[in-house]
Amino acid sequence: MIASDVLVAQNVGFAIIAALMIFGALRVVTTNNVVHAALWLVVVLAGAAAQYILLAAEFVAVTQVMVYIGAVMVLFLFGTMLTRARIGAEKDLNNKNWYIGLPVAGLLLVTILIALKDGFGDEKMPADADLFTVAQVSDLIFGPYLLPFWALSFLLLAAVIGAIVLARRD
Repeated sequence: MIASDVLVAQNVGFAIIAALMIFGALRVVTTNNVVHAALWLVVVLAGAAAQYILLAAEFVAVTQVMVYIGAVMVLFLFGTMLTRARIGAEKDLNNKNWYIGLPVAGLLLVTILIALKDGFGDEKMPADADLFTVAQVSDLIFGPYLLPFWALSFLLLAAVIGAIVLARRD
């Protein structure tokens, strides 16, 4: 197998996963059911994890699955189900002025693309880049940032307790 064959396979895999993520993101914002929107968001987040696997960043992919799909989405679904909000298809869920957001989104996209082009230009990753092991990456992340991770876990716990208190029958 030639290296260019692998690159073509990665590009095809990237295109398929990106198309699934775009479709899932469109379904998140177009569905009338909050629970279905959350499940479509799981598809988008799983696509991001698959893209990390394509980049050979398995640690980040597993972290993406555990933190975002495993924890945040479960918290979101519990919060949705524990509150007194209606679950199911709802009429008149979208804002009447949604069309104003389209040029704003386009402007944001152009701004991001210009910032990326100015920031990175035609730079490429060096071929002899030092690769980190999973242990080194986890030490870099969880060493200095352990306290923020703990703070985030307490914040998520407070959100769950808040949802339970709101859903409690008086």
